[in-house]
Amino acid sequence: MSGAAAIVHSPELEAYGFGDEHPFNPRRLRLTLRLCEELGLFEGYSFVKPEPATVEDLQTVHSLNYIRRVQEAGKMQTDFETLVHYGLGTPDNPVFPDMHAACAYVVGGTLRACEMVMSGEATHAMCISGGLHHALRSRASGFCVYNDAGVAIARLRQEYPGLRVAYVDTDAHHGDGVQWMFYSDPEVLTVSMHETGRYLFPGTGETGELGRNAGRGYSLNVPLEPFTDDESWIECFEALVPEALRAFRPDIIVSQNGVDGHRLDPLTHLSATTRLYEHIPHRMHELAHELCGGRWVALGGGGYDHWRVVPRAWTFVWAAVSHQEVPERVPEDWIRDHQPESPVALPSFMRDDPEDHPPIERAKEISEKNRRAVEEVLEKALPLMS
Repeated sequence: MSGAAAIVHSPELEAYGFGDEHPFNPRRLRLTLRLCEELGLFEGYSFVKPEPATVEDLQTVHSLNYIRRVQEAGKMQTDFETLVHYGLGTPDNPVFPDMHAACAYVVGGTLRACEMVMSGEATHAMCISGGLHHALRSRASGFCVYNDAGVAIARLRQEYPGLRVAYVDTDAHHGDGVQWMFYSDPEVLTVSMHETGRYLFPGTGETGELGRNAGRGYSLNVPLEPFTDDESWIECFEALVPEALRAFRPDIIVSQNGVDGHRLDPLTHLSATTRLYEHIPHRMHELAHELCGGRWVALGGGGYDHWRVVPRAWTFVWAAVSHQEVPERVPEDWIRDHQPESPVALPSFMRDDPEDHPPIERAKEISEKNRRAVEEVLEKALPLMS
């Protein structure tokens, strides 16, 4: 570790995965970390190893009955038909040996990152294996078994009474699990910008989901139209996120940095490029310094073009966390070592060439629809926060 930044990672966090044929594969982590290393972005830093989350930690947002089911599933000692009621043993969330331990380590990684930032041990911290935002209280969902961000936010709220936490999620899929866990809490702001649920899992995240009871106005959602490009996404981000965070006045920001909104992602229908994934962490960094003394924890999330997109996009996250510039070219050694196993040609440059991603048809119409969604959210939510 060096300076104001920390990276939380250990080999145990790479045990969380559902097999080589599943989209959620720890290969994404290994390729990213190797790329950062080859670029020299880890010089002066060492990985901070976390401890696994305890059952007590997990119970802050998950039911004990559900935790027991996950433990039993990982031991392969349970009725697998029953597991389906908990979202386990499905194509999205297949059971694998020692599942509980692997999942608990990921939660422990996010907990450690938050602890380091709140204690002042680091100003910013990244746990790229985190960001499992779909897991619900008693159900696995969307490749997520335990909700690491939910556990970490709940623990922060317990350990620092009155702490105001802003959770900003720019994954292509709605950050539903975190939202529902804090839907009635006015001291946790959840902001999610995602592809509209009309066409994409989990089918939620409309502008009218504003929170419940005392938490009304503290859940903000921008459902983006399919094929939204960098221009529209950045416009919406800049119109909503800074204003909402300034109104909320957080003590710490937790960001989920899913990168599955990229045009090459196989599971979504958005049209972002690396420009977006360089812009967002840079702005989160700036807002953290403006609003909460720099306290910022950056997590990973979705992203399913493992070879061309995820390593480069998450490298930009670490660069923002660690106050470093990203070189123009992808290191030749990284390309040489990984091209033989990649089914696609690996990129030579860290940033996408705009000529490779020409403007889409209907861009103006899409931008206008997205703009109206942001205006609706601001009009409804900001008065409730004041």
